[in-house]
Amino acid sequence: MKQFHDMGLDDRLLKAIARLSWKEPTLIQEKAIPLILEGKDVLARARTGSGKTGAFCLPTLQRILNIKESAREQAIRALILAPSKELCHQIYTNFQQLSTFCTRDVKVIDISSQNDLNSAKSLLNEKPDVVVSTPTRILAHLTGKSLDLKESLELLIIDEADLVFSFGFEDDIKMLIGHLPKMYQAVLASATLTEDVIDLKKLVLNNPVVLKLQEPLIPPSCQLTHYVIRSEEEEKFVLIYALFKLNLVRGKSLIFVNNVDRSYKLKLYLEQFGIKACVLNSELPQMCRWHAVQQFNMGVYNIIIASDDRHLNERAPEKMESNDEPGPRQSKRQDKESGVSRGIDFQYVSNVINFDFPVDSASYLHRVGRTARGNNKGAALSFASMKESELLQEVEKTLEELSGETLTLKPFNFKMEEVEGFRYRAKDAWKAVTRIAVREARLKEIRLEIMNSQKLKEFFDANPKEMQALRHDKILRTVKQQPHLKHVPDYIVPKTLKQLSRGRWVKNVASASSGYIPYPQKVKRKRGKMGKKQKADPLMSLKFGGLTKKKKGKTSD
Repeated sequence: MKQFHDMGLDDRLLKAIARLSWKEPTLIQEKAIPLILEGKDVLARARTGSGKTGAFCLPTLQRILNIKESAREQAIRALILAPSKELCHQIYTNFQQLSTFCTRDVKVIDISSQNDLNSAKSLLNEKPDVVVSTPTRILAHLTGKSLDLKESLELLIIDEADLVFSFGFEDDIKMLIGHLPKMYQAVLASATLTEDVIDLKKLVLNNPVVLKLQEPLIPPSCQLTHYVIRSEEEEKFVLIYALFKLNLVRGKSLIFVNNVDRSYKLKLYLEQFGIKACVLNSELPQMCRWHAVQQFNMGVYNIIIASDDRHLNERAPEKMESNDEPGPRQSKRQDKESGVSRGIDFQYVSNVINFDFPVDSASYLHRVGRTARGNNKGAALSFASMKESELLQEVEKTLEELSGETLTLKPFNFKMEEVEGFRYRAKDAWKAVTRIAVREARLKEIRLEIMNSQKLKEFFDANPKEMQALRHDKILRTVKQQPHLKHVPDYIVPKTLKQLSRGRWVKNVASASSGYIPYPQKVKRKRGKMGKKQKADPLMSLKFGGLTKKKKGKTSD
């Protein structure tokens, strides 16, 4: 197996790799980096979390360092395209980390977040070496004559190529190609080889090397375990409450629902039990989405409720974006360059919980791809009703085809009768979350996040420590809070869990303020030093027998 120092990389890049604790290249990095350095067009297919970003970031930086040795003028040499702003930010961060020791020679910018064309234009006028952007954003500058790539561009990279067309960028890509030079090197990175990727390959690549790695497109069963609980709508809320309060779900958790309203409803529901969670959806300001993911990765909070609502849109994303005023059926304007189930790098996610079962097998794969990344282990738990049995069978069939082994969603060993005591609490809490409460929560959350977004823009660079105070899991309080719900009384705890606890106090992993499950614990009185102190102190050791007690040796008359 080739190591990084065998690939002809610059010492400054090797030093950055060591700083990131990358011990050895992944399979995609081992195969793709030498090919890209040779100047060949590459179509790389590798599963989520396999190191695709590093596979094109390293050779891009090395190519630029080589060019700089003989280049006479500064120019834009590489263009990196991604379908979402979150993914662009992630790629930009990776470039920054890998170029830590060569910042004087390589400059990278991300213009996907620049809503104002003039502010981005000033950055482009400095002619950075690498530009990271979404197709729509870079095309706006090319058509506006504020950017010209026909003379300088040498490398075009499109990440998550299988999502570019589905996100509505097909026309943008076709127009973009007309602004590129006739000869350039191109790289496509994708998790799957769909028809969209094949069409994009014909447009962009020229006699490419196709890398189909000999590895399953999903982690093996020993790394990622798939569970399912057959439950109807009302039972879901009993289960999610019991799972977190009984500490049956440990570590960071990513909960997926199918629309934005459901995410806020679930957040308000969990708040009543003292379980803090952060909502992530396409309606929140972009800076807040980034900051929420960053804090989640840093361990500030452990639960994110994400709305995977892209598949529920009836119209194409570009059509939704065309009108400034929402129509009667379009109550909220969403960011078409936002994605949750794919593209965002959630780190160290232990559990993916499909609270709402995904609409198809592709969505399931995208969701569970957020855990078991690299060599880490993870678990995927799905709630499925009887109506979703066909979807469940479709998912199991897809898992078998992609993994090359017999994979089924294992039944989660959980008996509903053991948590019947939780049902009345869950039912009351769920009824308290009305439509009005959800609407008020959405408005309040957006107001708070807009304020946070402005603060982020002003203080992010100057005061990074103060950013820790901006929390995205604050209690919204649009539902009446009942303090007794935050604690689980001993009489509703299942007997099996009481036996496993062995008299210890079990703390809820979701939040430090969630309370404790009061299992009885025997307290032993300490002896020793306190007893000695009492005897040594004459006032503490003095014993008074009372006035009526007779003295020894004295007899009555």
